[in-house]
Amino acid sequence: MACSAIFSVADAAGAEAVADGRAESPALAADDLPMTIGEVAREFGLTLRALRFYEAKRLLAPARRGAVRLYRRSDRERLALIVAGRRLGFTLAEISHLAGLPDGRRLRLTRAQCLAQINLLERQKRGIEAAIAELRQIYSSFYRKLLEDREPAC
Repeated sequence: MACSAIFSVADAAGAEAVADGRAESPALAADDLPMTIGEVAREFGLTLRALRFYEAKRLLAPARRGAVRLYRRSDRERLALIVAGRRLGFTLAEISHLAGLPDGRRLRLTRAQCLAQINLLERQKRGIEAAIAELRQIYSSFYRKLLEDREPAC
């Protein structure tokens, strides 16, 4: 039997807000007001193109008022989940599957999925470290060549 964990972005963000002293009273929260695509892009550090892409892939479905996209709190929570999933190295297809809960506020990960993702990221990390080492060697060869070119001929 596979054990599964539910990663809640909203819970994690709430814990950070309390720890940082940023927590607001729910009655005073401006989070309930719809936000435009530009406001959401700034809040999450994303481009407008990325938000439109997520909508085209049906990961987000903001309300529309004419041509204006309005992101409700639930849309922003879903976007936070997408951003967290990307940070963890999951593809958008995987995120869509992992976030398949009706409320769309949690990634449903099994221990096996966590381990598989850790292994994938470790392999990618080793590949990146090897590429950096190779580039450093190439860079050093440029420096050595520069020094050789500066030395006077005997």
